[in-house]
Amino acid sequence: MEALTLKIGVIGLGKMGVNIAMNLQSHGYGVVGFDTSVSARNFSKNQGIEVKENIRELLSALDDRKVVWLMLPSGETIDDCINQLTPYLMKDDILIDGGNSYYKDSVSRAKSLKQKEIFYLDVGTSGGMKGARTGACLMIGGDKRAYEYLKGVFEDISVTDGQLYTGSSGSGHYMKMIHNAIEYGMMESIGEGFQLLKESEYNYDLKLVAKNWNNGSVIRGWLMELAQEQFNTHPGLKDVKGVVDATGEAKWAVEEALSLGISIPIIALSLMVRNNSKDEEKFSCKVVSALRNGFGGHTVIKEKLYE
Repeated sequence: MEALTLKIGVIGLGKMGVNIAMNLQSHGYGVVGFDTSVSARNFSKNQGIEVKENIRELLSALDDRKVVWLMLPSGETIDDCINQLTPYLMKDDILIDGGNSYYKDSVSRAKSLKQKEIFYLDVGTSGGMKGARTGACLMIGGDKRAYEYLKGVFEDISVTDGQLYTGSSGSGHYMKMIHNAIEYGMMESIGEGFQLLKESEYNYDLKLVAKNWNNGSVIRGWLMELAQEQFNTHPGLKDVKGVVDATGEAKWAVEEALSLGISIPIIALSLMVRNNSKDEEKFSCKVVSALRNGFGGHTVIKEKLYE
């Protein structure tokens, strides 16, 4: 099968990108990486990834039919990279955007690249750093011919039933936008629940509560498992500041709901709470901040503790 002999370029070797690269390599695919950060390049080299010093060198190391996987921040960074790549890409080459791009941007990019007969797949990626390394959840939009060519790759690096072709361009990132918006609401409710426990008249050990809830309860799951891990790592979350970044997906989902005339109060309020966390700290926000660190390696702002 042609796809089994692929050599894939990965641009963006941060927390998610380097793990995608290692996942691909562990499944027998050739991988060539690049990142503008010297430290990211050096780290990736130490993980056994072949790393190039610039995009031209990366492209020269790939197959005749090039496949380039972008794991970059949304917005101008993606566009700048595509502009650098496009002059060296040929008919039927494939670009994969595995980041959290706005779905309308993905539609526009796919349309522009189609004029040059280059395929563009928008791939929502979930599962955090661990999933990227050992088995991701992928939501894949774009031309089905490109998807079929790479279907075996997507199946290999995903968990069982963890890859889905979602339809036309933009659909993968649209689905990931909604996924992340749901995640906002779930984490906020977990944070609020633990705040109630903490402020109650009872002396709960929150790490044991999380362990209990993750064994047989209706609300068991990976987020609760991460809550247990974070309460173990950061007792009482005393060293975690309750400032939670909003990365864009929930805002886009709220805007989409407004345009469709749909009410999504839980998601909207969870976004507002994150925005407010920069002004007013609550224990629930400490929980959400710790959960984000657990699955995605998002930076936790540490409290200054004094003796």
